[in-house]
Amino acid sequence: MKQLIECVPNFSEGRDLSIIKIITDEIEKVEGVRLLDVDPGAATNRTVVTFVGTPDAVVEAAFSAIKKASEVIDMSKHHGEHPRFGGTDVCPLVPIANISMEETALYAHKLAERVGKELEIPVYCYESAALLPERRNLANCRSGEYEGLHKKLEDPIWKPDFGPARFNPRTGAIAIGARDFLVAYNINLNTTSTRRANAVAFDIREKGRPVREGNPITGKIKKDEQGKEVWMPGALKACKAIGWFIEEYGIAQVSINLTNISITAVHEAFEVSCQKAQERGMRVSGSELVGLVPKKAMIDAGKYFLLKQQRSVGISEEEIIKIAVKSLGLDDLKPFNPREKIIEYLLEDPKDKKLVGMTAEGFANETASESPAPGGGSVSAYIAALGVSLGTMVANLSSHKAGWDDRWAEFSTWAEKGQKIKDELLYLVDEDTRAFNKIMDAFGLPKGSDEEKTLRTNAIQDATRYAIEVPFRTMQKSFESFDLIKAMVESGNPNSVTDAGVGALCVRSAVIGAYLNVKVNGAGFKDKAFLDDILKKADDLVLKTKTTEEAILALVNEKISK
Repeated sequence: MKQLIECVPNFSEGRDLSIIKIITDEIEKVEGVRLLDVDPGAATNRTVVTFVGTPDAVVEAAFSAIKKASEVIDMSKHHGEHPRFGGTDVCPLVPIANISMEETALYAHKLAERVGKELEIPVYCYESAALLPERRNLANCRSGEYEGLHKKLEDPIWKPDFGPARFNPRTGAIAIGARDFLVAYNINLNTTSTRRANAVAFDIREKGRPVREGNPITGKIKKDEQGKEVWMPGALKACKAIGWFIEEYGIAQVSINLTNISITAVHEAFEVSCQKAQERGMRVSGSELVGLVPKKAMIDAGKYFLLKQQRSVGISEEEIIKIAVKSLGLDDLKPFNPREKIIEYLLEDPKDKKLVGMTAEGFANETASESPAPGGGSVSAYIAALGVSLGTMVANLSSHKAGWDDRWAEFSTWAEKGQKIKDELLYLVDEDTRAFNKIMDAFGLPKGSDEEKTLRTNAIQDATRYAIEVPFRTMQKSFESFDLIKAMVESGNPNSVTDAGVGALCVRSAVIGAYLNVKVNGAGFKDKAFLDDILKKADDLVLKTKTTEEAILALVNEKISK
Protein backbone atom coordinates (compact mmCIF):
# COMPACT_ATOMS: atom_id res chain seq x y z
CA MET A 1 0.00 0.00 0.00
CA LYS A 2 1.28 3.47 -0.91
CA GLN A 3 2.44 5.65 1.98
CA LEU A 4 0.96 9.16 1.96
CA ILE A 5 1.97 12.26 3.89
CA GLU A 6 0.22 15.60 3.91
CA CYS A 7 2.28 18.78 4.13
CA VAL A 8 0.75 22.10 5.25
CA PRO A 9 3.35 24.88 4.94
CA ASN A 10 2.28 28.38 6.03
CA PHE A 11 3.93 31.18 4.05
CA SER A 12 4.13 34.75 5.35
CA GLU A 13 2.48 36.28 2.30
CA GLY A 14 -1.25 36.49 1.75
CA ARG A 15 -1.75 39.63 -0.31
CA ASP A 16 0.42 39.27 -3.41
CA LEU A 17 -0.98 36.16 -5.08
CA SER A 18 1.69 36.24 -7.77
CA ILE A 19 4.31 35.50 -5.11
CA ILE A 20 2.25 32.59 -3.79
CA LYS A 21 1.88 31.27 -7.34
CA ILE A 22 5.66 31.30 -7.76
CA ILE A 23 6.00 29.18 -4.61
CA THR A 24 3.21 26.71 -5.37
CA ASP A 25 4.56 26.24 -8.91
CA GLU A 26 7.65 24.70 -7.28
CA ILE A 27 5.43 22.17 -5.47
CA GLU A 28 3.60 21.19 -8.64
CA LYS A 29 6.86 20.51 -10.46
CA VAL A 30 7.59 17.54 -8.19
CA GLU A 31 6.30 14.19 -9.41
CA GLY A 32 4.47 12.19 -6.76
CA VAL A 33 2.71 15.09 -5.02
CA ARG A 34 -0.65 16.73 -5.56
CA LEU A 35 -1.44 20.32 -4.64
CA LEU A 36 -4.80 20.27 -2.87
CA ASP A 37 -5.46 23.74 -1.51
CA VAL A 38 -4.09 27.29 -1.44
CA ASP A 39 -5.80 29.50 1.16
CA PRO A 40 -4.51 33.12 1.33
CA GLY A 41 -5.58 35.61 3.99
CA ALA A 42 -5.09 39.33 3.43
CA ALA A 43 -5.51 40.41 7.06
CA THR A 44 -3.15 37.75 8.39
CA ASN A 45 -0.86 38.25 5.36
CA ARG A 46 -0.40 34.50 5.38
CA THR A 47 -1.19 31.63 3.02
CA VAL A 48 -1.87 28.07 4.07
CA VAL A 49 -0.90 25.58 1.36
CA THR A 50 -1.85 21.90 1.45
CA PHE A 51 -0.36 19.14 -0.67
CA VAL A 52 -0.12 15.38 -0.34
CA GLY A 53 2.09 12.66 -1.76
CA THR A 54 4.61 9.91 -1.10
CA PRO A 55 7.07 10.76 1.70
CA ASP A 56 10.23 11.39 -0.35
CA ALA A 57 8.29 13.42 -2.92
CA VAL A 58 6.67 15.51 -0.17
CA VAL A 59 10.08 16.27 1.38
CA GLU A 60 11.43 17.30 -2.03
CA ALA A 61 8.42 19.52 -2.79
CA ALA A 62 8.51 21.10 0.67
CA PHE A 63 12.21 21.89 0.33
CA SER A 64 11.69 23.45 -3.10
CA ALA A 65 8.82 25.60 -1.79
CA ILE A 66 10.80 26.73 1.28
CA LYS A 67 13.77 27.58 -0.91
CA LYS A 68 11.65 29.62 -3.32
CA ALA A 69 9.90 31.39 -0.40
CA SER A 70 13.28 32.42 0.97
CA GLU A 71 13.96 34.11 -2.36
CA VAL A 72 10.64 35.92 -2.87
CA ILE A 73 9.48 36.78 0.69
CA ASP A 74 11.29 39.45 2.71
CA MET A 75 10.35 39.10 6.39
CA SER A 76 11.80 42.51 7.26
CA LYS A 77 8.83 44.04 5.42
CA HIS A 78 6.14 41.65 6.68
CA HIS A 79 3.17 42.68 8.81
CA GLY A 80 0.08 40.62 9.62
CA GLU A 81 -2.35 39.58 12.34
CA HIS A 82 -1.07 36.01 12.74
CA PRO A 83 1.94 35.08 14.94
CA ARG A 84 4.98 34.35 12.71
CA PHE A 85 8.77 34.28 12.70
CA GLY A 86 9.73 33.22 9.19
CA GLY A 87 9.00 33.48 5.47
CA THR A 88 7.97 29.86 5.58
CA ASP A 89 6.68 30.11 9.13
CA VAL A 90 5.73 26.49 9.81
CA CYS A 91 5.93 23.31 7.77
CA PRO A 92 4.19 20.35 9.42
CA LEU A 93 4.07 16.84 7.97
CA VAL A 94 0.93 14.82 8.70
CA PRO A 95 0.62 11.02 8.32
CA ILE A 96 -2.31 10.22 6.04
CA ALA A 97 -2.06 6.59 4.91
CA ASN A 98 0.07 3.53 5.76
CA ILE A 99 2.71 5.47 7.68
CA SER A 100 3.24 5.95 11.41
CA MET A 101 3.80 9.19 13.26
CA GLU A 102 7.30 8.00 14.17
CA GLU A 103 8.16 7.46 10.50
CA THR A 104 6.67 10.84 9.60
CA ALA A 105 8.84 12.52 12.25
CA LEU A 106 11.95 11.02 10.62
CA TYR A 107 10.96 12.61 7.31
CA ALA A 108 10.46 15.93 9.14
CA HIS A 109 14.01 15.65 10.49
CA LYS A 110 15.27 14.85 7.00
CA LEU A 111 13.62 18.01 5.66
CA ALA A 112 14.77 20.12 8.61
CA GLU A 113 18.38 19.02 8.23
CA ARG A 114 18.38 19.86 4.54
CA VAL A 115 16.78 23.29 5.08
CA GLY A 116 19.28 24.13 7.80
CA LYS A 117 22.31 22.93 5.85
CA GLU A 118 21.54 23.99 2.28
CA LEU A 119 19.45 27.14 2.87
CA GLU A 120 21.11 28.19 6.15
CA ILE A 121 17.75 28.94 7.76
CA PRO A 122 17.42 28.33 11.53
CA VAL A 123 15.08 25.37 12.07
CA TYR A 124 13.13 24.38 15.18
CA CYS A 125 11.48 20.94 15.25
CA TYR A 126 8.11 20.78 17.00
CA GLU A 127 5.22 18.47 17.98
CA SER A 128 6.06 14.80 17.32
CA ALA A 129 9.31 15.79 15.56
CA ALA A 130 10.56 17.80 18.57
CA LEU A 131 14.12 16.95 19.64
CA LEU A 132 13.67 18.74 22.98
CA PRO A 133 10.55 18.42 25.21
CA GLU A 134 10.08 22.17 25.59
CA ARG A 135 9.92 22.54 21.81
CA ARG A 136 6.92 20.26 21.29
CA ASN A 137 4.63 23.28 21.59
CA LEU A 138 4.78 25.47 18.49
CA ALA A 139 3.94 28.57 20.55
CA ASN A 140 7.15 28.08 22.57
CA CYS A 141 9.24 27.75 19.40
CA ARG A 142 7.70 30.89 17.93
CA SER A 143 7.62 32.97 21.14
CA GLY A 144 8.89 36.50 20.58
CA GLU A 145 7.96 36.14 16.91
CA TYR A 146 10.08 37.67 14.14
CA GLU A 147 10.72 40.87 16.08
CA GLY A 148 12.34 38.97 18.97
CA LEU A 149 14.16 36.41 16.84
CA HIS A 150 17.51 38.23 16.73
CA LYS A 151 17.80 38.19 20.52
CA LYS A 152 16.41 34.66 20.78
CA LEU A 153 19.08 33.25 18.49
CA GLU A 154 21.79 34.73 20.73
CA ASP A 155 20.49 32.67 23.67
CA PRO A 156 22.23 29.24 23.83
CA ILE A 157 19.01 27.72 25.19
CA TRP A 158 17.34 28.53 21.86
CA LYS A 159 20.05 27.25 19.56
CA PRO A 160 18.22 25.92 16.46
CA ASP A 161 17.89 22.16 16.00
CA PHE A 162 19.30 22.57 12.49
CA GLY A 163 20.91 25.48 10.69
CA PRO A 164 22.90 28.43 12.01
CA ALA A 165 22.16 30.35 15.21
CA ARG A 166 22.36 33.47 13.11
CA PHE A 167 19.64 36.00 12.38
CA ASN A 168 18.80 36.40 8.70
CA PRO A 169 16.42 39.38 8.47
CA ARG A 170 15.10 38.23 5.10
CA THR A 171 14.15 34.61 5.92
CA GLY A 172 13.66 34.61 9.68
CA ALA A 173 13.35 31.08 11.11
CA ILE A 174 11.13 28.07 10.40
CA ALA A 175 9.36 25.45 12.52
CA ILE A 176 9.23 21.99 10.92
CA GLY A 177 7.19 19.30 12.63
CA ALA A 178 5.16 16.13 12.49
CA ARG A 179 1.68 16.23 13.90
CA ASP A 180 -1.81 14.82 13.74
CA PHE A 181 -4.36 16.37 11.43
CA LEU A 182 -4.99 19.91 12.67
CA VAL A 183 -8.12 21.85 11.83
CA ALA A 184 -7.63 25.62 11.61
CA TYR A 185 -11.02 27.09 12.44
CA ASN A 186 -12.17 30.68 13.03
CA ILE A 187 -15.33 31.79 14.84
CA ASN A 188 -16.93 35.01 13.54
CA LEU A 189 -18.24 37.43 16.19
CA ASN A 190 -20.59 40.40 15.90
CA THR A 191 -17.98 42.69 17.38
CA THR A 192 -14.91 44.60 16.29
CA SER A 193 -13.21 44.25 19.68
CA THR A 194 -10.06 42.12 19.75
CA ARG A 195 -10.19 42.22 23.54
CA ARG A 196 -13.69 40.74 23.61
CA ALA A 197 -12.67 38.08 21.08
CA ASN A 198 -9.65 37.23 23.24
CA ALA A 199 -11.92 36.84 26.26
CA VAL A 200 -13.90 34.15 24.41
CA ALA A 201 -10.65 32.55 23.22
CA PHE A 202 -9.40 32.31 26.82
CA ASP A 203 -12.76 30.86 27.86
CA ILE A 204 -12.51 27.98 25.43
CA ARG A 205 -8.82 27.18 24.91
CA GLU A 206 -7.30 24.35 26.92
CA LYS A 207 -4.60 26.61 28.37
CA GLY A 208 -7.25 28.98 29.68
CA ARG A 209 -6.24 32.23 31.41
CA PRO A 210 -4.06 33.22 34.38
CA VAL A 211 -5.74 33.63 37.76
CA ARG A 212 -5.21 37.19 38.98
CA GLU A 213 -5.38 38.76 42.40
CA GLY A 214 -7.91 41.55 42.73
CA ASN A 215 -8.73 42.99 39.32
CA PRO A 216 -9.31 40.05 36.89
CA ILE A 217 -7.67 41.99 34.05
CA THR A 218 -4.90 44.11 35.53
CA GLY A 219 -4.31 42.30 38.82
CA LYS A 220 -1.09 40.48 39.63
CA ILE A 221 -0.98 36.88 38.44
CA LYS A 222 -1.49 34.50 41.34
CA LYS A 223 1.28 31.98 42.12
CA ASP A 224 1.21 28.67 43.95
CA GLU A 225 3.46 27.55 46.82
CA GLN A 226 6.18 26.57 44.34
CA GLY A 227 6.09 30.01 42.75
CA LYS A 228 4.42 28.81 39.55
CA GLU A 229 1.67 30.87 37.91
CA VAL A 230 -1.86 29.62 38.55
CA TRP A 231 -4.00 29.18 35.46
CA MET A 232 -7.70 28.48 35.07
CA PRO A 233 -8.14 25.97 32.19
CA GLY A 234 -10.64 26.68 29.43
CA ALA A 235 -13.62 24.60 28.39
CA LEU A 236 -12.08 22.62 25.50
CA LYS A 237 -9.28 20.10 25.40
CA ALA A 238 -6.88 19.92 22.41
CA CYS A 239 -7.81 23.50 21.57
CA LYS A 240 -5.59 26.55 21.07
CA ALA A 241 -7.21 29.95 20.51
CA ILE A 242 -6.56 33.68 20.29
CA GLY A 243 -8.73 36.66 19.36
CA TRP A 244 -8.02 39.08 16.54
CA PHE A 245 -9.64 41.71 14.32
CA ILE A 246 -9.91 40.92 10.61
CA GLU A 247 -9.93 44.14 8.64
CA GLU A 248 -10.78 42.24 5.45
CA TYR A 249 -14.20 41.35 6.92
CA GLY A 250 -14.54 44.17 9.47
CA ILE A 251 -15.14 41.77 12.38
CA ALA A 252 -13.29 40.16 15.25
CA GLN A 253 -12.71 36.42 15.24
CA VAL A 254 -11.70 33.71 17.65
CA SER A 255 -8.90 31.92 15.78
CA ILE A 256 -8.82 28.26 16.83
CA ASN A 257 -6.48 25.35 16.19
CA LEU A 258 -8.13 22.02 16.97
CA THR A 259 -5.16 19.71 17.44
CA ASN A 260 -7.18 16.53 17.88
CA ILE A 261 -10.74 16.51 16.54
CA SER A 262 -11.42 13.14 18.16
CA ILE A 263 -11.12 14.99 21.49
CA THR A 264 -12.79 18.28 20.52
CA ALA A 265 -14.81 18.20 17.32
CA VAL A 266 -15.46 21.20 15.09
CA HIS A 267 -19.13 21.38 16.04
CA GLU A 268 -18.25 21.21 19.75
CA ALA A 269 -15.88 24.16 19.38
CA PHE A 270 -18.63 26.05 17.56
CA GLU A 271 -21.30 25.33 20.17
CA VAL A 272 -19.11 26.21 23.16
CA SER A 273 -17.94 29.38 21.41
CA CYS A 274 -21.58 30.37 20.85
CA GLN A 275 -22.31 29.82 24.54
CA LYS A 276 -19.28 31.77 25.77
CA ALA A 277 -19.88 34.62 23.33
CA GLN A 278 -23.51 34.92 24.45
CA GLU A 279 -22.44 35.02 28.10
CA ARG A 280 -20.32 38.05 27.19
CA GLY A 281 -23.09 39.82 25.28
CA MET A 282 -21.96 38.82 21.80
CA ARG A 283 -23.30 36.59 19.07
CA VAL A 284 -21.53 34.15 16.76
CA SER A 285 -22.53 34.96 13.18
CA GLY A 286 -20.76 32.04 11.53
CA SER A 287 -17.38 30.41 11.19
CA GLU A 288 -14.53 29.84 8.76
CA LEU A 289 -12.41 26.79 7.94
CA VAL A 290 -8.84 27.65 6.94
CA GLY A 291 -7.26 25.01 4.75
CA LEU A 292 -8.79 21.54 4.56
CA VAL A 293 -10.94 19.41 6.82
CA PRO A 294 -11.48 15.63 7.03
CA LYS A 295 -14.86 14.48 5.77
CA LYS A 296 -15.61 12.83 9.11
CA ALA A 297 -15.51 16.23 10.84
CA MET A 298 -18.23 17.53 8.52
CA ILE A 299 -20.33 14.36 8.74
CA ASP A 300 -20.13 14.40 12.55
CA ALA A 301 -21.17 18.06 12.59
CA GLY A 302 -24.10 17.50 10.23
CA LYS A 303 -25.37 14.54 12.25
CA TYR A 304 -24.99 16.47 15.51
CA PHE A 305 -27.22 19.29 14.28
CA LEU A 306 -29.74 16.90 12.71
CA LEU A 307 -30.09 15.01 15.99
CA LYS A 308 -30.40 18.31 17.83
CA GLN A 309 -33.36 19.10 15.54
CA GLN A 310 -34.76 15.57 16.10
CA ARG A 311 -34.39 14.78 12.43
CA SER A 312 -33.27 11.60 10.70
CA VAL A 313 -29.53 11.25 10.10
CA GLY A 314 -30.16 8.55 7.48
CA ILE A 315 -29.81 10.93 4.55
CA SER A 316 -27.15 11.20 1.86
CA GLU A 317 -23.62 12.34 2.62
CA GLU A 318 -24.17 15.42 0.47
CA GLU A 319 -27.24 16.47 2.47
CA ILE A 320 -25.53 15.85 5.83
CA ILE A 321 -22.63 18.08 4.77
CA LYS A 322 -25.05 20.76 3.58
CA ILE A 323 -26.62 20.78 7.06
CA ALA A 324 -23.14 21.10 8.61
CA VAL A 325 -22.25 24.06 6.37
CA LYS A 326 -25.47 25.93 7.18
CA SER A 327 -25.42 25.11 10.90
CA LEU A 328 -21.80 26.18 11.36
CA GLY A 329 -22.31 29.24 9.15
CA LEU A 330 -19.34 28.30 6.99
CA ASP A 331 -20.72 30.43 4.16
CA ASP A 332 -21.03 33.51 6.39
CA LEU A 333 -18.03 35.37 4.94
CA LYS A 334 -17.64 33.72 1.53
CA PRO A 335 -19.05 30.74 -0.39
CA PHE A 336 -18.06 27.33 0.98
CA ASN A 337 -17.56 24.55 -1.56
CA PRO A 338 -17.19 21.12 0.13
CA ARG A 339 -15.50 19.76 -2.99
CA GLU A 340 -12.68 22.26 -2.48
CA LYS A 341 -12.38 22.00 1.31
CA ILE A 342 -12.81 18.32 2.23
CA ILE A 343 -9.56 16.39 1.90
CA GLU A 344 -11.08 13.06 0.79
CA TYR A 345 -12.82 14.76 -2.14
CA LEU A 346 -9.60 16.38 -3.26
CA LEU A 347 -7.75 13.07 -3.09
CA GLU A 348 -10.15 11.50 -5.57
CA ASP A 349 -8.47 10.82 -8.89
CA PRO A 350 -10.15 13.05 -11.50
CA LYS A 351 -9.26 10.42 -14.12
CA ASP A 352 -11.30 7.78 -12.28
CA LYS A 353 -14.64 7.94 -14.09
CA LYS A 354 -17.01 6.06 -11.81
CA LEU A 355 -20.14 4.39 -13.11
CA VAL A 356 -22.05 5.66 -10.08
CA GLY A 357 -21.11 9.20 -11.07
CA MET A 358 -23.07 8.89 -14.31
CA THR A 359 -26.62 10.04 -14.83
CA ALA A 360 -29.25 7.30 -14.80
CA GLU A 361 -29.54 7.73 -18.57
CA GLY A 362 -25.77 7.63 -19.00
CA PHE A 363 -25.47 4.42 -16.98
CA ALA A 364 -28.20 2.77 -19.04
CA ASN A 365 -26.54 3.87 -22.29
CA GLU A 366 -23.14 2.60 -21.17
CA THR A 367 -24.68 -0.72 -20.17
CA ALA A 368 -26.38 -1.01 -23.56
CA SER A 369 -23.20 -0.24 -25.51
CA GLU A 370 -20.81 -2.75 -27.11
CA SER A 371 -18.53 -2.55 -24.04
CA PRO A 372 -18.66 -5.74 -21.88
CA ALA A 373 -18.63 -3.65 -18.70
CA PRO A 374 -20.68 -2.70 -16.79
CA GLY A 375 -22.20 -6.15 -16.87
CA GLY A 376 -24.57 -8.20 -14.79
CA GLY A 377 -22.51 -7.91 -11.62
CA SER A 378 -22.47 -4.11 -11.62
CA VAL A 379 -26.14 -3.93 -12.57
CA SER A 380 -27.01 -6.36 -9.74
CA ALA A 381 -25.23 -4.15 -7.22
CA TYR A 382 -27.02 -1.09 -8.60
CA ILE A 383 -30.43 -2.77 -8.42
CA ALA A 384 -29.73 -3.63 -4.79
CA ALA A 385 -28.70 -0.02 -4.09
CA LEU A 386 -32.06 1.13 -5.48
CA GLY A 387 -33.85 -1.48 -3.39
CA VAL A 388 -32.30 -0.47 -0.10
CA SER A 389 -32.76 3.21 -1.07
CA LEU A 390 -36.51 2.61 -1.28
CA GLY A 391 -36.47 1.09 2.20
CA THR A 392 -34.41 4.03 3.46
CA MET A 393 -36.87 6.46 1.87
CA VAL A 394 -39.73 4.84 3.81
CA ALA A 395 -37.71 5.14 7.02
CA ASN A 396 -37.11 8.86 6.41
CA LEU A 397 -40.74 9.49 5.51
CA SER A 398 -41.76 7.69 8.69
CA SER A 399 -39.32 9.74 10.75
CA HIS A 400 -40.99 12.94 9.50
CA LYS A 401 -44.57 11.69 9.62
CA ALA A 402 -46.90 14.02 11.54
CA GLY A 403 -48.04 12.47 14.80
CA TRP A 404 -45.08 10.09 14.93
CA ASP A 405 -42.70 12.56 16.57
CA ASP A 406 -41.98 10.17 19.42
CA ARG A 407 -40.64 7.60 16.92
CA TRP A 408 -38.24 9.81 14.91
CA ALA A 409 -35.11 8.27 16.51
CA GLU A 410 -36.29 4.73 15.75
CA PHE A 411 -36.71 5.46 12.05
CA SER A 412 -33.55 7.59 11.93
CA THR A 413 -31.57 4.55 13.10
CA TRP A 414 -33.11 2.41 10.34
CA ALA A 415 -32.45 5.07 7.72
CA GLU A 416 -28.82 5.41 8.79
CA LYS A 417 -28.35 1.64 8.44
CA GLY A 418 -29.92 1.82 4.99
CA GLN A 419 -27.58 4.61 3.88
CA LYS A 420 -24.57 2.57 5.00
CA ILE A 421 -25.69 -0.47 3.00
CA LYS A 422 -26.51 1.70 -0.02
CA ASP A 423 -23.05 3.31 0.01
CA GLU A 424 -21.29 -0.07 0.05
CA LEU A 425 -23.48 -1.37 -2.77
CA LEU A 426 -22.68 1.71 -4.85
CA TYR A 427 -18.99 1.00 -4.25
CA LEU A 428 -19.56 -2.58 -5.47
CA VAL A 429 -21.10 -1.26 -8.71
CA ASP A 430 -17.69 0.01 -9.79
CA GLU A 431 -15.72 -2.67 -7.97
CA ASP A 432 -17.39 -5.40 -10.01
CA THR A 433 -16.30 -3.67 -13.21
CA ARG A 434 -12.78 -3.20 -11.81
CA ALA A 435 -12.66 -6.91 -10.94
CA PHE A 436 -13.63 -7.79 -14.53
CA ASN A 437 -10.95 -5.44 -15.88
CA LYS A 438 -8.33 -7.12 -13.66
CA ILE A 439 -9.10 -10.45 -15.34
CA MET A 440 -8.77 -8.87 -18.78
CA ASP A 441 -5.45 -7.29 -17.75
CA ALA A 442 -4.18 -10.64 -16.48
CA PHE A 443 -5.06 -12.39 -19.75
CA GLY A 444 -3.12 -9.65 -21.56
CA LEU A 445 0.14 -10.41 -19.76
CA PRO A 446 3.05 -11.79 -21.84
CA LYS A 447 3.48 -15.57 -22.05
CA GLY A 448 6.68 -16.02 -24.05
CA SER A 449 8.84 -17.70 -21.41
CA ASP A 450 8.03 -20.31 -18.75
CA GLU A 451 8.46 -17.65 -16.06
CA GLU A 452 6.06 -15.29 -17.84
CA LYS A 453 3.55 -18.13 -18.25
CA THR A 454 3.69 -18.87 -14.50
CA LEU A 455 3.27 -15.22 -13.59
CA ARG A 456 0.38 -14.88 -16.04
CA THR A 457 -1.38 -18.00 -14.72
CA ASN A 458 -1.04 -16.82 -11.12
CA ALA A 459 -2.32 -13.34 -12.03
CA ILE A 460 -5.35 -14.86 -13.79
CA GLN A 461 -6.14 -17.03 -10.76
CA ASP A 462 -5.78 -14.10 -8.32
CA ALA A 463 -8.00 -11.88 -10.48
CA THR A 464 -10.56 -14.66 -10.90
CA ARG A 465 -10.76 -15.25 -7.16
CA TYR A 466 -11.45 -11.55 -6.63
CA ALA A 467 -14.05 -11.59 -9.41
CA ILE A 468 -15.82 -14.36 -7.46
CA GLU A 469 -15.56 -12.58 -4.13
CA VAL A 470 -16.99 -9.24 -5.33
CA PRO A 471 -20.41 -10.51 -6.52
CA PHE A 472 -20.60 -12.70 -3.42
CA ARG A 473 -20.15 -9.56 -1.33
CA THR A 474 -22.96 -8.03 -3.39
CA MET A 475 -25.16 -11.01 -2.47
CA GLN A 476 -24.38 -10.64 1.24
CA LYS A 477 -24.82 -6.88 1.35
CA SER A 478 -28.04 -7.04 -0.69
CA PHE A 479 -29.51 -9.64 1.67
CA GLU A 480 -28.77 -7.34 4.62
CA SER A 481 -31.29 -4.90 3.13
CA PHE A 482 -34.18 -7.22 3.94
CA ASP A 483 -34.09 -6.39 7.67
CA LEU A 484 -34.71 -2.72 6.90
CA ILE A 485 -37.29 -3.37 4.19
CA LYS A 486 -39.26 -5.86 6.31
CA ALA A 487 -39.29 -3.46 9.26
CA MET A 488 -40.63 -0.66 7.05
CA VAL A 489 -43.39 -2.90 5.67
CA GLU A 490 -44.37 -3.93 9.18
CA SER A 491 -44.14 -0.61 11.03
CA GLY A 492 -43.24 2.16 8.61
CA ASN A 493 -45.41 4.80 6.99
CA PRO A 494 -48.38 2.79 5.65
CA ASN A 495 -48.71 5.12 2.67
CA SER A 496 -45.32 3.88 1.39
CA VAL A 497 -45.66 0.15 1.96
CA THR A 498 -45.56 -0.59 -1.78
CA ASP A 499 -42.30 1.32 -2.09
CA ALA A 500 -40.79 -1.06 0.43
CA GLY A 501 -42.29 -3.96 -1.53
CA VAL A 502 -40.59 -2.81 -4.73
CA GLY A 503 -37.37 -2.58 -2.72
CA ALA A 504 -37.74 -6.26 -1.79
CA LEU A 505 -38.19 -7.17 -5.46
CA CYS A 506 -35.02 -5.26 -6.35
CA VAL A 507 -33.04 -7.03 -3.64
CA ARG A 508 -34.26 -10.47 -4.79
CA SER A 509 -33.17 -9.73 -8.37
CA ALA A 510 -29.82 -8.39 -7.13
CA VAL A 511 -29.00 -11.46 -5.06
CA ILE A 512 -29.88 -13.90 -7.85
CA GLY A 513 -28.12 -11.76 -10.46
CA ALA A 514 -24.93 -11.58 -8.39
CA TYR A 515 -25.20 -15.34 -7.79
CA LEU A 516 -25.05 -15.95 -11.53
CA ASN A 517 -21.81 -13.94 -11.65
CA VAL A 518 -20.30 -15.93 -8.78
CA LYS A 519 -21.00 -19.15 -10.71
CA VAL A 520 -19.79 -17.99 -14.11
CA ASN A 521 -16.61 -16.41 -12.73
CA GLY A 522 -15.86 -19.62 -10.86
CA ALA A 523 -15.70 -21.69 -14.03
CA GLY A 524 -12.12 -22.82 -14.48
CA PHE A 525 -10.96 -21.61 -11.06
CA LYS A 526 -8.41 -24.07 -9.73
CA ASP A 527 -8.93 -23.73 -5.96
CA LYS A 528 -11.83 -26.18 -5.70
CA ALA A 529 -12.04 -26.05 -1.90
CA PHE A 530 -12.54 -22.27 -1.97
CA LEU A 531 -15.01 -22.51 -4.86
CA ASP A 532 -17.10 -25.29 -3.30
CA ASP A 533 -17.31 -23.38 -0.01
CA ILE A 534 -18.39 -20.07 -1.54
CA LEU A 535 -20.92 -21.75 -3.89
CA LYS A 536 -22.51 -23.56 -0.95
CA LYS A 537 -22.86 -20.27 0.93
CA ALA A 538 -24.22 -18.60 -2.22
CA ASP A 539 -26.80 -21.39 -2.72
CA ASP A 540 -28.01 -20.98 0.85
CA LEU A 541 -28.26 -17.22 0.40
CA VAL A 542 -30.40 -17.59 -2.73
CA LEU A 543 -32.83 -19.89 -0.93
CA LYS A 544 -33.09 -17.51 2.05
CA THR A 545 -33.57 -14.58 -0.33
CA LYS A 546 -36.49 -16.20 -2.14
CA THR A 547 -38.17 -17.16 1.13
CA THR A 548 -37.69 -13.72 2.66
CA GLU A 549 -38.88 -11.86 -0.43
CA GLU A 550 -42.05 -14.00 -0.63
CA ALA A 551 -42.82 -13.32 3.04
CA ILE A 552 -42.35 -9.57 2.60
CA LEU A 553 -44.52 -9.43 -0.52
CA ALA A 554 -47.24 -11.42 1.23
CA LEU A 555 -47.22 -8.84 4.02
CA VAL A 556 -47.32 -5.99 1.50
CA ASN A 557 -50.30 -7.49 -0.30
CA GLU A 558 -52.07 -8.08 3.00
CA LYS A 559 -51.64 -4.42 3.96
CA ILE A 560 -52.78 -2.95 0.65
CA SER A 561 -55.81 -5.29 0.55
CA LYS A 562 -57.24 -3.91 3.77
